[in-house]
Amino acid sequence: MRRTVIIVVLVVVGLAVVGVWSYRSGRDKGQVFHTTPVRRGDLVTTISATGTIEPIASVDIGAQVAGVINAFGKDSRGKPIDWGSVVEAGTVLARIDDSLYAAALETAKAQLQQNEANKISADANVLQMKAKLLQAQADWNRAQKLGPSDALAQSAYDQYQANYEVAKANLAAAIAAVEQAKAAVAQAKANLNTARINLDYCTIKSPVNGVVIDRRVNIGQTVVSSLSAPSLFLIASDLKHIQVWLSVNEADIGSISRGQPVTFTVDAYPGRVFHGHVDQVRLNATMTQNVVTYTVAVDTDNEDGKLLPYQTANAQFQIGSRHGVLMVPNAALSWSPRPNQIVPDSRKRSGHRDHGSDIAGSRGIIWVEQGKFVRPIRVKTGLTDGASTEVEGRGLTEGLRVVIGEGMREAEAAPSTDRNPFTPQIGRGRSQSQSQGAPPSGTER
Repeated sequence: MRRTVIIVVLVVVGLAVVGVWSYRSGRDKGQVFHTTPVRRGDLVTTISATGTIEPIASVDIGAQVAGVINAFGKDSRGKPIDWGSVVEAGTVLARIDDSLYAAALETAKAQLQQNEANKISADANVLQMKAKLLQAQADWNRAQKLGPSDALAQSAYDQYQANYEVAKANLAAAIAAVEQAKAAVAQAKANLNTARINLDYCTIKSPVNGVVIDRRVNIGQTVVSSLSAPSLFLIASDLKHIQVWLSVNEADIGSISRGQPVTFTVDAYPGRVFHGHVDQVRLNATMTQNVVTYTVAVDTDNEDGKLLPYQTANAQFQIGSRHGVLMVPNAALSWSPRPNQIVPDSRKRSGHRDHGSDIAGSRGIIWVEQGKFVRPIRVKTGLTDGASTEVEGRGLTEGLRVVIGEGMREAEAAPSTDRNPFTPQIGRGRSQSQSQGAPPSGTER
């Protein structure tokens, strides 16, 4: 029994040794490294954001009187006002039935004429009261000279005095009536002006040059003006110069400043890149599901009229750029070999403390082939655009091929219909999240 156990153990150990030898032998023959050259070029770091195309200035046209829409005006081409109509300041947009307001205007005119006549009558009455006062004053003066006597009875004397006082009071009342008539005339003029303005409000005109973005009424529709004016038309004052309102996360807002260049695309023209610059960072933040965002307004020209209001824009804020720098795919910084793949004299020195680093300004390691092994090159990383990273280090030159992954030859790999002689395992190692930096077609070897 004891001899049997020993034999079994020896067999298992032997099989394990053979398996390890076979694995290493097969791997040495079938394993290959995928490489890509270090290249020199320009690198731009951006922040992504989405938003909408907005007119810089839009005017909501309302109605200040109630009534039925009975006609639309004509645009610059002589066609009835509609969506997309080009209008100028003063262009008639619509007309409201003005029958009631025209009648109110005539009533106000008649009232003004009546009040003006009343004023004339009051002026004449003042003249009459002045004449009566003069007569009463003369009678009173004579009575004072005679005094109560045999020639003038006491009752007559008192009557002359009373007549004089009454005449003075009547004159004062007539003068007051004149002032009252003046006020009535002024009020009638104000009522007439109000009636005229209300009648003018029945003709709705554009206050600006622009384009009708929205028409919200139809002929025959009743407009009811209450505390808030109903909206009839929305006009963009200038679509040759518009804005993009972008929502930027609070984590990125510190990198946004006025005048910063911005590029963006719209779904309507997927192959075209539009350009603009930051006009303002608005302070009214919004919170959605605990995510705080700020609105950034970007100015852009629209001379060809391709950009339309409220299109969705996908924008890139340029926050940093480097020109003519050495760069590698991020996969080169994220890939790290197994210890037995490193050249023997570098195994102790290289370690794995900072493999895969691609944070701007930090240190990292990239690997180059040396026979059937790889050797490390320590680099300092700079800007990254998410796919490639700026690097610099001793021994790093343009065209130097760096490892971005590994794979098996087709003869050693599982059967596949892929005609590629390699079965790639790009980015195999600690981090697969940055494999987006894989080289373009034709850079593997």
